[in-house]
Amino acid sequence: MIPAMDLHLLRSSTGFSAIRFFPRYPSPSPLRSRLFIVRSNLPFPNEKAKYHRELEAAVEAVERACRLCVDVQRSLFSVEGRIIEKKDQTPVTVADFGVQALISLELSKSFPSIPLVAEEDSGFLRSNNLVDPVISAVSDQMSFNMKSLSHDDVLEAIDRGGKNAFAMGTKPATYWILDPIDGTRGFVKGSQALYVVGLSLVVEGEIVLGVMGCPNWVVDATYKSITHAQSYRNSSPGLGIIMVAHVGCGTWKKRLKNMLHSSTKISSDWTRCFVDGFCLVSDARFCIPESQTWESLPLSVLYKARIDDDNVGDKEICLLSAFCGSLCKYLMVASGRASVFILRVRSEKLIKVWDHAVGMICVHEAGGKVTDWKGRELDLAADKVERRIIYPEGGILVTNGKIHNEILEMISSISSAV
Repeated sequence: MIPAMDLHLLRSSTGFSAIRFFPRYPSPSPLRSRLFIVRSNLPFPNEKAKYHRELEAAVEAVERACRLCVDVQRSLFSVEGRIIEKKDQTPVTVADFGVQALISLELSKSFPSIPLVAEEDSGFLRSNNLVDPVISAVSDQMSFNMKSLSHDDVLEAIDRGGKNAFAMGTKPATYWILDPIDGTRGFVKGSQALYVVGLSLVVEGEIVLGVMGCPNWVVDATYKSITHAQSYRNSSPGLGIIMVAHVGCGTWKKRLKNMLHSSTKISSDWTRCFVDGFCLVSDARFCIPESQTWESLPLSVLYKARIDDDNVGDKEICLLSAFCGSLCKYLMVASGRASVFILRVRSEKLIKVWDHAVGMICVHEAGGKVTDWKGRELDLAADKVERRIIYPEGGILVTNGKIHNEILEMISSISSAV
């Protein structure tokens, strides 16, 4: 029998359309966004958030997952065999599987009827004899007591989110989307790169909430560039944020709890997030994938890129230093530290929905916009078989909304001239 608490999440409509969003919020000045602070478990009243129970559970799960990542990362370079490779040569660590198992267990406790769409399955874990370290990592962070977490408990929790675990059928469904660690290449570099734990909930074709945890995020917002931010890593205790978004309630962030396991007291206040206010492309701060160059993108015809340089000249733009994964770029735009994230689709690489879903709602609720290069919303239903892959035409454009159409027109005119 399905628990009554979950009934409102199981309704289906007749079609599975592109992701739909509620109206955007206007972007105020940076000063106003810093002063808009709320002290609460969630940053808005429960009665304003239809999915407040799901959001509370998601925040708790992601916070625990971030602590798991920090603990595993500390031992990553001193324990033999902790870094492993998948067939596509993407580094995968105990943390990937541990995060997926932990969040699967945490969410299934409160919402057993809502399936999970995630990245890993246990086959690789079994073949590399890594179940024991994953059990150890998960056991340290669980919110409820289990006398003994067995191999089967962990493997089943991971496979709950595996690619063959849930068939969506022809009608829309309610499901969680998890990216255990987006930016794994950054994770294995230690504190020199950002990575994100991303979790979102889709209900009848809408992304209704999203949670991103970034343990290495530099909270001090006074720095002028990503390079400048790196200098804080060895001296500042202000690392780590969690960002949340709920349809119609905006995007918010706060400090992650106990990331450093120190006596330093941190604020638990939520702060409202807004995209930046730049209205000219030449003033905007850009992010691009670490695997791509500025010269490979259409706008390079019009603008040269200067890395982390405030003194950009005529026909130049500021290009923030590369950092791993897509979600940290969405986080940058949603928090107002970057204006644009632009990605070109490569024919040899598929775009996976878990790399973008949570970022999409965080940017949109902060006042920004996400489309493909033709100006169309990204469609999570494009893959009718597994619902795991999106096929954006040309690429993905994430902006503060104010310069979105202008950039789309630039891309279109440049592409037509080629």
